[in-house]
Amino acid sequence: MTNLNKIYDIEQKTYKFAIDIIKVVDKFPETTVAFILGKQLIRSGTSINSNIIHAKSSLTKKEFTYYLNIAKKEAKETKSWQLMIVDSGLVQFERVKILLEENEEIIKILVKSVKKSQNLK
Repeated sequence: MTNLNKIYDIEQKTYKFAIDIIKVVDKFPETTVAFILGKQLIRSGTSINSNIIHAKSSLTKKEFTYYLNIAKKEAKETKSWQLMIVDSGLVQFERVKILLEENEEIIKILVKSVKKSQNLK
């Protein structure tokens, strides 16, 4: 599989992930804490995909790597927000378990992609 094919795969994966995040947040109770944490989770969770799209549209290797790095950072932030909503008691772990697993897979893919991108000449 070529690097471009992998980028298309991660684009689809992160798009689905973003939709799943939105669906989870939509079920949050109507409290101030839920609103604030939900907003942060949606921002970081949807940003992963938008930065993958930016990377695909990059004109240089440096720009491509830059956007992959941003996507990786957003994926790590998203994981943190998910853990926070569980640890704060906002949602049960089982409700986001699959999302956390998917998030971890996305992080691993992006870490590898960034490393490969940085090693390209």
